[in-house]
This record gives sequence, structure tokens and C-alpha cells, in this order.
Amino acid sequence: MNALLLEYLPILIFFAIAAAIGIGFMVAAFVIAPSRPDPEKVSTYECGFNAFDDARMKFDVRFYLVAILFIIFDLEVAFLFPWAVTLREHLGQFEFWSMMVFLGILTIGFVYELKKGALDWE
Repeated sequence: MNALLLEYLPILIFFAIAAAIGIGFMVAAFVIAPSRPDPEKVSTYECGFNAFDDARMKFDVRFYLVAILFIIFDLEVAFLFPWAVTLREHLGQFEFWSMMVFLGILTIGFVYELKKGALDWE
């Protein structure tokens, strides 16, 4: 039983070092960093405009566009990682080419967005 517990000692040491480094960085930032808050620095930032204005005010739709684009490409990566990990061992030609079609459609969409200027910020 004692030998089994000794096998977990490196993991315990790793967690202790990680905790010490994390706490050390937080304490160092608290001690060393200058603290000069001003109204702009402590204001709430939500989406690019003041949160205390009228709720019916007009705002730029590009905020939503950037969020949607992020979700689309984030989902692409979420599908791509498990596929890439299991590609050599378990997948055949059909799975490979179906992912190529999926990536091709996403690439065409990305090129379309670039051509339309959806990613340009004025």
C-alpha cells in the first residue's frame, strides 16, 4: 500500500508547485501592480456601447456578426479534433471525404465573408 501511495507523490508535488506558482503570481501582481482606478477603467464593458443608455438605441450589427463567426469556426474546430485523432485508426475513405466536404463548405463560406467585407472593421 505504501508503494502505491509513493507512485502518486510526483502528482502531489506537481500540484503543490502549480499552486505555489499561481498564488505567488497573484500576490506579486497585487503587491507590484499600480492601483490607480479611474472612471473609465472601472466602468462596465459589455458590447461596445454604454450600458446605461436607452434600451431602444441603434447599434452596429457587426457585434453579432463577429459573435456568429466565432461560433461557426469554434464548432469547426470542435468537429475537427476528434476526427483528426481517430483518422488513422478507425476511419475510412468515406469519413475522410465527408470531412473534406465539410471543410470545403466552411472554407467557401469564409471566402464569401471575406469578399463581402464581413470581417472588415471600420
